[in-house]
Amino acid sequence: MFGLGRHSDKTETEVVAEVAIEQGYGGQSMVAPLKRVIVQSPAPPASDDDWRRFGYIHPVDHGQAVDEHEAFCEILSSQGIEIIRQAADEPGRLDSIFVYDTSILTDEGAVLANPGKQLRQHEVERAKTLYDELDVPTIGQIEGPSILEGGDSFWVNASTLAVGAGYRTNSSGTAQLQIFVQSFGIDVLPVSLPHWRGPEECLHLLSLISPVADRTAVIYSPLMSTEFMQLLHGLEWTLIDIPDEEFATQATNVLALAPNKVLILKENVETRKLLEAAGIEVLVYTGDEISHNRQGGPTCLTKPLLRDVSAA
Repeated sequence: MFGLGRHSDKTETEVVAEVAIEQGYGGQSMVAPLKRVIVQSPAPPASDDDWRRFGYIHPVDHGQAVDEHEAFCEILSSQGIEIIRQAADEPGRLDSIFVYDTSILTDEGAVLANPGKQLRQHEVERAKTLYDELDVPTIGQIEGPSILEGGDSFWVNASTLAVGAGYRTNSSGTAQLQIFVQSFGIDVLPVSLPHWRGPEECLHLLSLISPVADRTAVIYSPLMSTEFMQLLHGLEWTLIDIPDEEFATQATNVLALAPNKVLILKENVETRKLLEAAGIEVLVYTGDEISHNRQGGPTCLTKPLLRDVSAA
């Protein structure tokens, strides 16, 4: 994978981390210290009806979205994270702000997604263009009728990638992903997702679980699959169950900035208390427009490009 035999005095993790830092991308972890992240400025509406097409709660206040997104980026920057800002998409392409969904990043490069939401399929080409500019190789692209979105991907560990199977990712998309990454020693584990409110409302795997430290995650257990819960318990994960009333405010959508340091939406007061009681530092942001209206949290708004796995 990385020619480990040339570094006999170093652990595999140290070598992987060194290579990732040198190339500027990698880190098959969701909690290792975040060093570089991609964000995309919010696109303005093209018409008064765009919010209905995208299934938002109310009409978009673009000025507020820009202000909230800037404040969100300032929080990331204050933590020493390098921010790579992608310009706003064309007017009317409102979901482009959720850059997490268009790819899955590995130590070897990116697998480009094929969104299950038809309105978002153009976003993949923008992701590829940016990766080309950043010298991040494309190691594959999911092609129809197979569908896959990044929000359904969850690194259980560096060699196991759980992928939600629901309305945004199907079994053939998961199978294609496995073909692309199997030579790198990555196993793709399908995880069943519930019907919940059907295909018109987004329910990703990361809507139900987010890691906050090594083998520690926040979850919403009522919608978790039995098999996945059993797997995590078998691997001795600590699972912090959020209150029912905070599922609607995306308490399970948590961005780990480092082990035991996370960023969450400010409304999730009880979840914050649970995290802090577990020894986790919690930062909060305001996302009335960029998150609550669009139903996408801090993970959705970012694409971690580099995590330092040697410091996890």
